Amino acid sequence: MRRCLPLGEKLEAELAEEKSSDIRNDGSIVGKSVVRVDAWDKVSGKAQYVDDIPFPGCWYGGTVRSDVPHGKIVGIRQDPSFDWSKVVFVTAKDLPGPNEVAMVRRDMPILAKDIVNYVSEPIALIAAPSKALLKAALKAVKVEIEPLEPVFTIEEALSGENIIWGEDNVLAKFEVNKGNAEEAFNEADIIIEETYRTGHQEQLYLEPQGMVVLPRDDGGIEVIGSLQCPYYIHSAMTHAFMLPPEKVVIKQAVTGGGFGGKEDFPSLLAIHAAVLALKAKRPVKIIYDRAEDMVSTTKRHPSRIRHRTGVKKDGTIVAQDIDLVLDGGAYTTLSIVVLQRSLLHATGCYNTPNAHVSAKVVATNTPPNGAFRGFGAPQSIFAMERQMDKIARTLGLSP
Repeated sequence: MRRCLPLGEKLEAELAEEKSSDIRNDGSIVGKSVVRVDAWDKVSGKAQYVDDIPFPGCWYGGTVRSDVPHGKIVGIRQDPSFDWSKVVFVTAKDLPGPNEVAMVRRDMPILAKDIVNYVSEPIALIAAPSKALLKAALKAVKVEIEPLEPVFTIEEALSGENIIWGEDNVLAKFEVNKGNAEEAFNEADIIIEETYRTGHQEQLYLEPQGMVVLPRDDGGIEVIGSLQCPYYIHSAMTHAFMLPPEKVVIKQAVTGGGFGGKEDFPSLLAIHAAVLALKAKRPVKIIYDRAEDMVSTTKRHPSRIRHRTGVKKDGTIVAQDIDLVLDGGAYTTLSIVVLQRSLLHATGCYNTPNAHVSAKVVATNTPPNGAFRGFGAPQSIFAMERQMDKIARTLGLSP
């Protein structure tokens, strides 16, 4: 008779049995299901996410943020009634290296120094030995900001009336031509035009952003966090702290989802935790709550995509002219690469002998946008498929 097992042992036994049954006598697993190597640890609760890992002597880190979308920092006031000797307080002037996050482009500051460019932009950092003390310290800081005119939309950015980035608010632009679209439009029986838009989209991973940094005795840094791209963080850390590669170690903890949201942003978060850890001379952990995560981290790029399509009466496409614009937010992050992918997918899966596609990503006074599954392609495919639906309806064809 088979004995009754506790639930945990039963699940473990079932997983082991499933795994062994999926391996053929010759040892091959071709054509069989493969059991996830982390399945048992996750369903049993054994898996340790970054906030589950104990670090003796660890302090808690938090961020002082901008509450305006665009403005000039006039002053940072620390309440004199608060005992600041009990915490660590850091602003841009305390950074040990360049005030920039090394990504595709180095335009995003680690901490805003003179100008803030979006609501929730980091201005100062605090570390404390308890969450209660950290909360009190964050409330004891007031940032005086002189508001400046913000840019919120793609249209406002393209107008050039208010320049917030570079000379024209354009973070990047590309253009692709195939055949001769303008001449080919003369061969079309009908030309159909429409503009399509998509908005921000939150990755909504189950585990919010989290990072722990441990200062090493040799002057190096060890980073443990919820992340997707350890080499991105390694590059950003060596640049920010002017350290040789061997002095920076990046370890990915069990990660509760990412979907691109933990590809670029963790570089900034790791630097924040490291600045505090080095000043406090002890491990520092920064774990966002859901509200802070959603307000301050990267999202899918909003888009405005204009289609002009020339077709024959039977639905054959003879020419496409597409103007694609993405909203990159306040800084570049991975927008250049996202724009390239969006451009390459602009005409969808359809045979198009003649096409002209222009693509731009512009800056706005919103949190920087970044990686998200599809990496720019979903915006383009959505617009292309909606355009095909409109073409089908116009021609009386089934979409």
